[in-house]
Amino acid sequence: MFDDLMDGNARYVESFDLADTPGRAARGVAMVCCMDSRLDPLAIFDLKVGDAKVLRTPGGRLTPDARIGLIVGSHILGIDRIIMLAHTKCAMASGDDATLIEKVRQTDGTDLSGMRIGSSPDQMAGLRHDVETLRCDPLVAAEVSGMVYDVMTGRVEKIY
Repeated sequence: MFDDLMDGNARYVESFDLADTPGRAARGVAMVCCMDSRLDPLAIFDLKVGDAKVLRTPGGRLTPDARIGLIVGSHILGIDRIIMLAHTKCAMASGDDATLIEKVRQTDGTDLSGMRIGSSPDQMAGLRHDVETLRCDPLVAAEVSGMVYDVMTGRVEKIY
């Protein structure tokens, strides 16, 4: 079931040249973005491997684990700028948690009742909340901005 991925890794190893890439973010950037497969977070900002820390969550929302990564990154991994990156046509903005929980139940019968997913049809309110949460967090030592990526054009708009 994973043979295609292992074959891909074998091809990757043949030209691997990142052994000397430092673990710090060379451009001082951390990004929290959605796990949507249409997003190529480094390419969106013309960055390369080693330039930024990228944390992916459903909807690009600030989760407890993402917050921990940003805190640690802002103190010891060279991060001084944080981008909270939402995107257009996001499934996590298609409804609230109850809506998504019902979609999962209808799709394959799995019951996610009681799970906090973090979806919201008011995507901009969620982005604003996450940006303000980070800006007010005394443990985050970085500037924070909220942006939206348009999956149809590739353009990013700075919102907050």
